[in-house]
Amino acid sequence: MKVSQIGLIPRKLESLDSQFPVQDMLIQTGQVTQFSSGIYGYGHIPFLVKKNINQIISDVLTKYGCSEISLPILQPECLWQESGRLEKYVASDVMFRSLTNKGNYCLAPTAEEAVVSYAKPLLTSYKNLPVTYFQIGEKFRNEIRTRGYLLRGKVFEMMDAYSFGRNQNDLDVEYNKMKEAYLEIFNTLGLNTQAVIADNGDMGGKRSEEFMCLSLIGEDKILVDETTGKAFNSELLEKPDYINFLKDNYGIEDINSLVTKKAVELGHIFQLGDVYGKSMNGTYIDEKDQQQPFVMGCYGIGVSRTLAMVYENNIIKNNEGKFEGVVLPINITPYLVYIIPKLDEKDKVDKALSVYNELNSYNVKVLYDDRVDMGIGAKIKDSKIAGTPYVVVFGNTLDQGFVEVENNLTGAKIKLSTEEFIDIFKELQITKKSNNSVENIIKKDK
Repeated sequence: MKVSQIGLIPRKLESLDSQFPVQDMLIQTGQVTQFSSGIYGYGHIPFLVKKNINQIISDVLTKYGCSEISLPILQPECLWQESGRLEKYVASDVMFRSLTNKGNYCLAPTAEEAVVSYAKPLLTSYKNLPVTYFQIGEKFRNEIRTRGYLLRGKVFEMMDAYSFGRNQNDLDVEYNKMKEAYLEIFNTLGLNTQAVIADNGDMGGKRSEEFMCLSLIGEDKILVDETTGKAFNSELLEKPDYINFLKDNYGIEDINSLVTKKAVELGHIFQLGDVYGKSMNGTYIDEKDQQQPFVMGCYGIGVSRTLAMVYENNIIKNNEGKFEGVVLPINITPYLVYIIPKLDEKDKVDKALSVYNELNSYNVKVLYDDRVDMGIGAKIKDSKIAGTPYVVVFGNTLDQGFVEVENNLTGAKIKLSTEEFIDIFKELQITKKSNNSVENIIKKDK
């Protein structure tokens, strides 16, 4: 892809948000557009990063036996009346509604009602259970206080999953499976995330855990027992019976020795029990030919939040501690290397284009900076704004038979012939899912 086609605004970055500098950078450089408070559009690179995150989530959940589906964003309100939740959502003004003379509808803030309606004709027998469905798509909530750019918006992308089982044992199995899958997802994304005890809130049910990404920019606080690894959201201390709750449910008796850490919530899993099975007549026929309510769990990952944390967690600074940009992980980045030709010398441009076209023919994802009236130094800076792990200038070193590839994270430079450059990035494209690197490929070949 040529840089002139991706809408990257060349700009000297000033007065970046001190708490969320990378997201502010994305807005200032045109990579994310704010249409209104809590409503954002994604430019080329962040959109592709989000697609890669979604693919990792989908691949892991499919590996764990979950079935991917798609439910409607626009839902009839009668579903919410059936579950008994419509009045609460309307009263809190969380739900976006469309009231028409042909019926009332809402934009989905979540999908428990829709998935129960979807599952009822499919899961009629105990022989069909347990099963977990998941989808990835937009949700809509009229948040009173949007904050942290993509971390809390009115429109956001979410992975939401729902398990259906026969009994508490089925629920425990599916719940623990999802917990393990979540930890694998966040580990694959390079995010230091911990499962912590949480309150079920409006979702109902008895057990839930949040997946907190430890970060100094976090607005949440978690309390951690560093000996046992047990942790919980500090919000639980607001419960009148928090002492008994923590002791009876999680065996935590002494909170005085716990360490407080800042974090950002990226996911949440709930044990719902038979609440929706009963309220929406979601039942199956058991081994004794009797109708029984589904025993359910629900599970969410904020994809927009996760995207924001991937960016914020991969910030790079110069020796003075000033913001320079971001370097996206190899397995998430849309483009592996940023090619800068020396535009005032035709032979250098021809060579850079030849290498660029050959890499494209092998489906190696690279950016080619074809923009005129910009110096090489400014383009090197933009390679870090774009988040590419490597940058290479096709300039004077070609006269000596090599190009110099720079690691944007470490600043280390590697001299390669153009043939070696092509071969290494071909291999890196193939092995990027394993977070391989140019340096590792060179070591292996030696």
